[in-house]
Amino acid sequence: MTQTPPNATAHQGSETREFSAEVGRLLDLVVHSLYSEREIFLRELVANSADATDRRRFEALTDGAQALPENAKISINPDKDARLLTISDDGSGMSRDELVANLGTIARSGTRAFGQKLENAKPEDRPSLIGQFGVGFYAAFMVADKVDVVSRRAGTDEAWRWSSDGKGAYTLEPATRDKAGTDITLHIKSDADEFLDPWRLQAIIRKWSDHIAWPVTIMREGKEEAANEGTALWRKSRNDVTEEQLEEFYRHITHNFDKPWDTLHWRAEGTMEFSALLFVPSSRPFEFGEQVRESKVRLHVRRMFITDDAEILPPWLRFVQGVVDTEDLPLNVSREMLQATPVLSRIRKAVTTKVVNELKTRAKDADTYATFWENFGPVLKEGMWDDPTYKTDVAALSRFRSSAVEGLTSLDDYLSRLKPEQDAIYYVTGDNADVLAASPQIEGSRHAEWKCCCSATPWIPSGRNAWHV
Repeated sequence: MTQTPPNATAHQGSETREFSAEVGRLLDLVVHSLYSEREIFLRELVANSADATDRRRFEALTDGAQALPENAKISINPDKDARLLTISDDGSGMSRDELVANLGTIARSGTRAFGQKLENAKPEDRPSLIGQFGVGFYAAFMVADKVDVVSRRAGTDEAWRWSSDGKGAYTLEPATRDKAGTDITLHIKSDADEFLDPWRLQAIIRKWSDHIAWPVTIMREGKEEAANEGTALWRKSRNDVTEEQLEEFYRHITHNFDKPWDTLHWRAEGTMEFSALLFVPSSRPFEFGEQVRESKVRLHVRRMFITDDAEILPPWLRFVQGVVDTEDLPLNVSREMLQATPVLSRIRKAVTTKVVNELKTRAKDADTYATFWENFGPVLKEGMWDDPTYKTDVAALSRFRSSAVEGLTSLDDYLSRLKPEQDAIYYVTGDNADVLAASPQIEGSRHAEWKCCCSATPWIPSGRNAWHV
């Protein structure tokens, strides 16, 4: 018979233990500092379930007893009458000792410990582990006044129940479960009714967990319905993705009905790793000019959506939309922490440079680039005075009307047509190109040599139509 530890009390076949860290302080951190939105708890629990399922798949490579069922999934079952919300998975499950180690010890992550075992594994065999710090599970106490966990380790017949109200202690007792995996049951607080509504749960999954690898289902009116898409196109090779899939995903994240003018799909590897799938629309979105001056590229961490306020791209590229998914950030990082993360700074620089280089390539086709410039030129030009790092690149990408040629011209083309003694760029601004074309100053410049005593810098600082000599 196992001896009861000093910090545990055995009674009626169960065992009561104290947490190994100050729970009140941790929960205060989770509720007030670590997460900015209450609904995050569901993302964290689904992430844990996805990790456990990945772990079982990995372990099954060398242990047949760990084999996953063919229909492995993550199930969400709200019970309004009983005020219970249950998240179930077919993952590796936890033994009694693992429940103590992973749930009874605050900020100790079983996933993190498991990840250390993967160092010698082949890359294609490594599961995409999400949790890193072992505190995501405790987000459940933001919406629950009690949490029950029933888990059965794969390859065993023994199940255990872990229960706690998050106030300093937890109980362990034998339980039953038909198959390996874990059930997490939340006793929902009186002010959290929304998380017992299947439609609300569906919206949360679609927002935060739509692209995890495993199917997620929600029980609605006695029927189990799919809750997530389950395909992360940005994680696939470009050759494995069809144009139809790209267009469907583009419309899904942008809510536009056009086809993308350009698609950037790549994976960065080396000192930092991330996948990106970005789109430049082919038409200006409705009320585009009234949008805030912020990039809304979605940041994901190991498929899980984190935020669209990470400012992945600078404001002058805010017309670019899509997803950046990295392996190098913790899932539970807050928006405030993100802004000071060196990894994110490097990702921003890499993504911005990639987009700028792509625009330079596309600019070689004058006809198609003219369409892009008509839609987004005024926004792109902001970079000339807004971003010292890229102002020269933006200037090279800018296009203007000219009295010398039809259509648009670049600054380089303008400079190639300078008269021998011309040491300045002449420009006129206004609201109507036809009126500018008839300007007396433009007419006079065709017959007399103009000189400027101002700057000779090849710079056109105007957001309006400009005609140049």
